[in-house]
Amino acid sequence: MPHPLVDQLRFTRSEFMRALEGLSDEDARKRFPPLNCISWNVGHLAWQEQYRLLYNGQGKKIIPELDVICGKGQPAATPPLAEMLAAWQTITRASDAWLDGLTHEKLMTFYIKEGETTTELWGSVLLRIIYHYWYHLGENAGIRQMLGHTNLPQFVGDIDSQAPFRAE
Repeated sequence: MPHPLVDQLRFTRSEFMRALEGLSDEDARKRFPPLNCISWNVGHLAWQEQYRLLYNGQGKKIIPELDVICGKGQPAATPPLAEMLAAWQTITRASDAWLDGLTHEKLMTFYIKEGETTTELWGSVLLRIIYHYWYHLGENAGIRQMLGHTNLPQFVGDIDSQAPFRAE
């Protein structure tokens, strides 16, 4: 059974995707400066998982162009939604087996960033990723409201059946 934090990450991912349902490419690429567009946010979260979980966690970088399109500090861009969703799906699938192997002991070890040990625990890295998702999920909801979209999710989904609280 995956660690409870991994369950929470997967639930968060599913909520992030649920909030994109019915979104067109045209609307996903609209910007309301200084905000980034929704498609960029999707790619940015794919970039974050690739950088932290695949690259720093496993030494893999499977979609290096994300560094330029929507990596930290890159200029605003409006990439196609389908491309960013495909990148996100590829990266999250690639990280899933590694996530399944995380133990409490591993989450209590220090994160290695580009070969250097940091003062941040792997458990804190997972929390940072989860909270980063929620930040952009809220931002995307606000953008969709500005676009005039209706019938959007208003509450967190079914956490009780998908990722209930549990001690290890």
